[in-house]
Amino acid sequence: MTGQYLPIFALGVLAVLFAALSFGASRLLAPRRQTKAKLAPYECGVEESTDAPERFGVRFFLIAMIFIVFDIEIIFLYPWAVSYRGLGLFGLVAMGIFALAVFESFVYLIGNGALDWGPSRPKWRRDPQVSARRTSDTTIRRVGLDGRGAPEEAA
Repeated sequence: MTGQYLPIFALGVLAVLFAALSFGASRLLAPRRQTKAKLAPYECGVEESTDAPERFGVRFFLIAMIFIVFDIEIIFLYPWAVSYRGLGLFGLVAMGIFALAVFESFVYLIGNGALDWGPSRPKWRRDPQVSARRTSDTTIRRVGLDGRGAPEEAA
């Protein structure tokens, strides 16, 4: 029984040995002179002339999450579709629960604006001072005009 796993074990030992020998040879043979060019970050041979770009917006990560969610869904959906008759009712219920979880994450992402491509809109504030019934007329009446001069008429 353990003879079946011997090739896998041998491959693991060889991988560890190769990694150890590579690091050892690199440490022994590599020159140890550190220059400014060696310590600088390297990106495609282009020297950095500008500051680092700003961070990506949250929308970028939300869209990336949508792609990941659907990739995972396809990874599980394809084997289920190939053998769904053999799985019976258990397979159908399990896939239904999985589809519900995927749909829930999709609704969450849509609710957080993952597919809003226009300019960002401010979220609705739940401040008690801000309501749909509050207009400029009600605010002026509530604050009042005491101490204010009469409005000048446009010429």
